[in-house]
Amino acid sequence: MTVIPARLNDKKDKLILIDQTLLPEQEKFLELDLVEDIFEAIKKLRVRGAPAIGVAAAFGLYVCILKSEATTVGAFKREFEEKRDYLATSRPTAVNLFWALDRMTNRLNKEENKTVEEIKAALLDESEKILAEDQEMGKAIGEYGLSLLKPGMGLLTHCNAGGIATSGYGTALAPMYVGYEKNYNFKIFADETRPLLQGARLTAYELFKAGLDVTVICDNMASIVMKEGKIDAVLVGCDRIAANGDTANKIGTSGVAILAKEYGIPMYILGPTSTIDMNTLTGDDIEIELRDGEEIINGFGKRTAPEGVKTYNPAFDVTAAQYITAIITEKGIVWPPYKDNLKKLF
Repeated sequence: MTVIPARLNDKKDKLILIDQTLLPEQEKFLELDLVEDIFEAIKKLRVRGAPAIGVAAAFGLYVCILKSEATTVGAFKREFEEKRDYLATSRPTAVNLFWALDRMTNRLNKEENKTVEEIKAALLDESEKILAEDQEMGKAIGEYGLSLLKPGMGLLTHCNAGGIATSGYGTALAPMYVGYEKNYNFKIFADETRPLLQGARLTAYELFKAGLDVTVICDNMASIVMKEGKIDAVLVGCDRIAANGDTANKIGTSGVAILAKEYGIPMYILGPTSTIDMNTLTGDDIEIELRDGEEIINGFGKRTAPEGVKTYNPAFDVTAAQYITAIITEKGIVWPPYKDNLKKLF
């Protein structure tokens, strides 16, 4: 496991983030307590991974509202809602962002008959619970996921859904970490994950640092490693799961899923139940974030296409439920038909 990506400082008045845009070359920690800075950190992927975004949003909202000088609950609540609504616009696809902000809102509403200082203490308690639950969730997902795997398997993952995308074991990487503890000796292949290289910069960084066997490949090499028999299962995370099982994850995931089905390789989605949005009926209803095209043609300060050329840069795609072998959560493994079985988790 790696460093916790989002936490409070010792005084519990600032949000501490590891700036993931600088990894693996530099480990820089940010101390934030302004809502604009926290918004920017989420928007610019300084913190990323759906569960980690949720934790960062909860802690971020708390440290921002902690400074409130409101003397009445009504004024405090209005200030809270203003900051919450602003943070909610930072990343539209990751449902954990809204889930965490809703949890904080519900806790405030539950405590609104108390003093402002008592409400602040309750919000601290709620944000710390979100972190603790996230840590427990990763280990549970890891155990359930490992039950579907065998020692020595070759595993392919896309983007980063590990410890720095959550707060402990991760989601997609959780079975790899649990397996490592039990000497499963997996051979892991990490897609580099264009355009921001989360697979190469983050997944390879944390797995290699933890001592696991990891090999980085280009995104367009997934097919050949499958054809050569190097891959026995695909494990990926998720940013939003619709009620029918359609799943939004980092751009390129759906292509990997289609290839896996063609080669007869199981495709597993791993994520917490908080990522399942039963109000989103299908993947067609998931809003897909579009990002600046400079990430494609001028990534990391190196221009790779003509100045002025048009770009199209969706951050996520949707993998249709038909390509997903199983969805692994902290509450257990969900098999098709997802429309019937996902609702049993709630």
